[in-house]
Amino acid sequence: MAHKAFEHYNKHQREAVPLSHYLDRYRLIDPEEASRRCALPFQDGAFSLRFLGESCRVAFPEYGTEGGRFPLGYAENILILRYLCEGTYAESRGKQLSYNEIPWGDFYYRNFEGRCIKRLAFSFGGDIPGFKRIMEEPGRFRAEPLNRGDAAYRFEFLSGLFMSLIIWEGDEEFPPSSQILFDDNFVSAFTAEDAAVAAEVTISRLKALRRSA
Repeated sequence: MAHKAFEHYNKHQREAVPLSHYLDRYRLIDPEEASRRCALPFQDGAFSLRFLGESCRVAFPEYGTEGGRFPLGYAENILILRYLCEGTYAESRGKQLSYNEIPWGDFYYRNFEGRCIKRLAFSFGGDIPGFKRIMEEPGRFRAEPLNRGDAAYRFEFLSGLFMSLIIWEGDEEFPPSSQILFDDNFVSAFTAEDAAVAAEVTISRLKALRRSA
């Protein structure tokens, strides 16, 4: 029990330090410039965005979020802060990228494979109906079904930035497998490590929605 408490404390510290750093940076941005750069409306002291299908307002200069049925954790808040501080929105050219096609993605791929691809496969490869039910729930992800794998959907992760999840069901001979793709404009908004975190928090949200069903 003490060991688990120590691990939880360490994880909290690892997340709290970058969150504090980006909160400080966020207070110094020019909100009008960030609004143009990220293509997000800024009005009445807040940015408006969509995060995993839910509308959200992000206060400025003191960061805070309103809206959505799920509270945002450290990772989600850091992603939003990094995008507003550093990211740039660009129109997609209609191409989807695998993780190792993202700049530096090949360097981090082994980590991404374990954290995201295998986790997605083993979380939902044996529960295709549950995966479909969550993705197709009205007003939730607003996902577009794709004709790939045993179940596949393209959905908006953050305003104008889309991801795709593809799952192949396991059988007696082969284990379940999956693929995660990013629309090509993801690379102007986020780094390879950010893209991995985006996939990770998406899978966590899917699992939370399944538990709450």
